[in-house]
Amino acid sequence: MEKKSSRSSAGNRKFKWNLNVRITFNSPVILTMVGICFLATLLNYLTFGQSNRLLFSTYRAPLYSPMTWIRWFTHIFGHADWSHFMGNTGYLLLLGPLLEEKYGARRLIAVIAITAFVAGVLNFLFFPHVGLLGASGVVFAFILLSSFTSFKEGEIPLTFLLVALFYIGQQVVEGITVNDNVSYAGHIVGGITGAVLGFRLNGKSGKA
Repeated sequence: MEKKSSRSSAGNRKFKWNLNVRITFNSPVILTMVGICFLATLLNYLTFGQSNRLLFSTYRAPLYSPMTWIRWFTHIFGHADWSHFMGNTGYLLLLGPLLEEKYGARRLIAVIAITAFVAGVLNFLFFPHVGLLGASGVVFAFILLSSFTSFKEGEIPLTFLLVALFYIGQQVVEGITVNDNVSYAGHIVGGITGAVLGFRLNGKSGKA
């Protein structure tokens, strides 16, 4: 009887240990970005699209307006609908934590901000009648950046070349042949930005 009681007690301790597993806020930058995207998408529905037009999309507007400059950064948080939101945030949650762990929070914020700015400015200059919104440019930057898994100075990873060929090449072809509301130029800009920043970041040691 004593032996059985001891075994039962050990089993209880094991069960209690399993209950101590906790959810961690493992990727603050990515989780915060996804949270902002969620709130922006929800707000877009509640305001019948006005919040996206005011704050979460970028388009040709007077340069003297402060909102024009702000939207060059905030357009990455806006999404047209929940399907658009889910498609982008799935990739963000898949790739983002790995990149945040490798490069650190400050560098990843810089990657996101630079990608948003470059895409916003180029859309302003070359596509004056097109409104740009969504995190897909950042997603493509992450895809290219994630291909630098074992970078060494003076070398170009084959994985990077293949990813660039498949993803950017696909966007170029679809941008020419497909007529829809997808900003293929934004994807290409995001991919190129991620590639350039990947070489820059991997040429430096240490984590910010």
